[in-house]
Amino acid sequence: MSQLIRRNFAPEYKKKSVRSYVVRTGRMTEGQIKALEAHWPRYGLSLFDGQPASWPKVFGRQAPLVLEIGFGMGASLLQMAIAEPDKNFIGVEVYPPGVGRLLSAAAEEDVGNLRVYLADAVDVLDDCIPAQSLARVQIYFPDPWHKKKHHKRRLVQTPLIEKLESKLAMGGVLHLATDWQAYAEHMVEVLESIPGLENTTESGFYSARPDYRPETKFERRGLGLGHGVWDLLYRRVSPRSDA
Repeated sequence: MSQLIRRNFAPEYKKKSVRSYVVRTGRMTEGQIKALEAHWPRYGLSLFDGQPASWPKVFGRQAPLVLEIGFGMGASLLQMAIAEPDKNFIGVEVYPPGVGRLLSAAAEEDVGNLRVYLADAVDVLDDCIPAQSLARVQIYFPDPWHKKKHHKRRLVQTPLIEKLESKLAMGGVLHLATDWQAYAEHMVEVLESIPGLENTTESGFYSARPDYRPETKFERRGLGLGHGVWDLLYRRVSPRSDA
C-alpha cells in the first residue's frame, strides 16, 4: 500500500514554498486499503506519465470534462458523476483514505465516467491538464485557514485561479463554495481581479447553490444551526491577454 501511494503521490514531486494542506496519509480502514489496491488500475491516474492526459483515450469517449479539487471522502463527487453521465469527471485529492473510500463506492456503482489523481492539484494542473480543456472546475469547502498568519496557505489565491482560468474552455465555469464568510469575501476579491472571468449572477457576488452541487450532511447541519454557505460561479469569457 505504501508503495502504491509513493508511486502515485510524492509530496516532493515538485518543491513548493507554501502548500494549502499538511501532508499526511491518515489512518486507512482495511476496506479503504483494499479498494485502493483493487480499483486503482481502473480509476487511478498518475502524475508520472510525462505528458498531458488525452481524455478521449482515458475515458474512451469525447465529453465535457469536470475537475474537482479536494473532494474529501468523495461522496458528492460520486453523486455528481452518476447524475451527469454525459460528462467526464476528474477528482484530485491528497488524502489516501478519501481516495480509497471514493474508489470503493465508484466500483460498487460501476461508474465509468470518473478518474482520480492522488496528488497535489497544482502539479496536476501543470503537468496533466491541457489548456482550455475543462468545462467546469469545482472547489468545495476548502480549508479556510482561519488564523491570519495561515492565510497564505489558503488554496484560493490569485496564481491558482489564473492557472485554472487558462485550463477552462471559453464559457467554462469555475465554481467555488465555502461556509466561512471571511473566506468567501477573500474568494470574491481574487476572482474579481481576473479579467477573463465574469460572475454568472447579476444579483451580486454570490449565487444560489446550483442543482448539480449536492448538499452535504455537514452543510445541512450548518444551515440548520443558522450558518451560511456561499457559492461563487464565474465563467471564462475572454482569452488571456498574455496568451
